[in-house]
Amino acid sequence: MINTLTPRERRTHRRTLRSRLRTRTAETRLVASVRRRPRSLTTVCLAAGIDRDTAWGTANGLRSVAKRLALTPAQTARTRRTVHGGRAHQTHTVHRWTLGQVQTLIRSYRPRKPEYRAAVTRIAALCTA
Repeated sequence: MINTLTPRERRTHRRTLRSRLRTRTAETRLVASVRRRPRSLTTVCLAAGIDRDTAWGTANGLRSVAKRLALTPAQTARTRRTVHGGRAHQTHTVHRWTLGQVQTLIRSYRPRKPEYRAAVTRIAALCTA
């Protein structure tokens, strides 16, 4: 059997495989951390596999539902991180929710946008799995 790949092509292929493995590992680690302890609503959305913009909008909708239901988060923390990457210069308060609380929120959340509806379905799958 003759190998037709050049060394450069092999390196590129291995680099691609390592990148996929790193991405898959990070996703698995994020899902495990969401199941293990309370996390922010945006983090739960990202762990469900939703893109950042849709996750941000869905989390805002879930926060509105929480306010309507008078549901308080399981934990409150101060952080310097930002959702969109980079560094924040000031600390801000982050509310962290358990998966049980998120389930309560998504039962009452009725989004109109199709991408938010799909997001709620993915979050529900994450909460029940």
